[in-house]
Amino acid sequence: QVQLVESGGGLVQAGGSLRLSCAASGRTFSSYHMGWFRQAPGKEREFVVAINRSGSSTYSADSVKGRFTISRDNAKNTVYLQMNSLKPEDTAVYYCAAGPLASDIKAKGAYDYWGQGTQVTVSS
Repeated sequence: QVQLVESGGGLVQAGGSLRLSCAASGRTFSSYHMGWFRQAPGKEREFVVAINRSGSSTYSADSVKGRFTISRDNAKNTVYLQMNSLKPEDTAVYYCAAGPLASDIKAKGAYDYWGQGTQVTVSS
């Protein structure tokens, strides 16, 4: 069982930056690949970025490439999402997720555990 707690969301102007954190409980954090998803009002939850167990490989949605960066610190059981050059269309609730298998690291079904989400609002 893994519990995930996100933090760092808030209100920011377009062009600004935010850094989200996701703290995981348990001793097996390094056994999970980690992802960030987001859900805007009236829309489906969508993939944003993901990172493999060791942190050697990362994956990004086309909409955030070059702007968002995922990283992890296995010693601190924490995964981060650095968001730069934010746009109003990035406004959403951001969810951290953990999964034991990397069959399709961009798919929601690959993740067994989810955080409660943190709101990110980008004003124009």
